Amino acid sequence: MAYTKIEIRHLSKHYEDFATGSKKAQDIPRKNVIDNLNLKINAREFICVLGHSGCGKSTLLNLIAGYIKPDEGEILINEGKEKVTGPSPNRGVVFQEHALFPWYTVEQNIGFGPKMAHKNKETIQQIVDEYITMIGLEEYRKCYPDQLSGGMKQRVGIARAFANEADILLMDEPFSALDEFTRANMQKELLKIWGRNKATVVFITHSIEEAVLLADRVIVMGEGKVVTDTGIEMPREERELNNPKFMDYVNYFKGYIQDK
Repeated sequence: MAYTKIEIRHLSKHYEDFATGSKKAQDIPRKNVIDNLNLKINAREFICVLGHSGCGKSTLLNLIAGYIKPDEGEILINEGKEKVTGPSPNRGVVFQEHALFPWYTVEQNIGFGPKMAHKNKETIQQIVDEYITMIGLEEYRKCYPDQLSGGMKQRVGIARAFANEADILLMDEPFSALDEFTRANMQKELLKIWGRNKATVVFITHSIEEAVLLADRVIVMGEGKVVTDTGIEMPREERELNNPKFMDYVNYFKGYIQDK
C-alpha cells in the first residue's frame, strides 16, 4: 500500500489584485493563486509540476515549504501526522539560484545541515565525502562558490539539500538558468542522486520535456487548480526525444498548457 507523504486538502491562497487601480481596500478584488486544491503525493515519488507563468506553481511549492501560509485548507505530512505550519529541515528547498553560503567552501556548504543537526565530526565528514563523490566534485571540495560554474553550484545546492537528510525535496526550476548541455547533465545527476536517496521530490518546471524526462507523475496546473495528474508509464532509460511514446506524452501535456 502506498504511503502518503504529502496530502494537500482544500488549499487556497489569495492575493489582492492591485492591478485594478482601486484605492479602497474593500474594493480590491482577490486573485485566487491557489484555488481549493487537493492533491496526494506518495513517499519516494518524483513529481513534476507544469503550467504557464502565474498558474500557482511556485506558490504551491512555497506553501509546502512553509514559507507562506494558506488562506484556507491545510498541508499534511507523513500520513497526516504532521501539519505544515512553517519551514522544516525535513523539507529541503533548491531554488533557481543556488543560494549557497559564499563564505563557505563546497564541503562546508554540504556539511552545514548535518552540523546544525549536531551530528559528530566523523558523521559530518562521512556525509560530506559521500555527497561530494556523488556529485563528482572531489577536486573542488576546498573551493568557494564564486570559483565554480553554474552547473557545479547547482550540484552543490542539490547535494546540500540531500545531505540535510530531508525526506522531501522541493525544487523551483533549479536548472532554468543553465545552458542546454549543462541542464541535460544536471538532470542525469539529479536522477542518480535521487535514485540512491529516494526522497520525495516536488519539481517545478516550465519545460514539458524536462517534466516527462524526470517525473513519475506530472501535475499540470492552471488558474490555481490541478488540470491533469498523469503518471509517466515509461522506464527512464527509454525517455528520449526520438522515442514516439515520449513525444506522445509531450504533445499530450502541450494540449493542457496555453501561453499567456
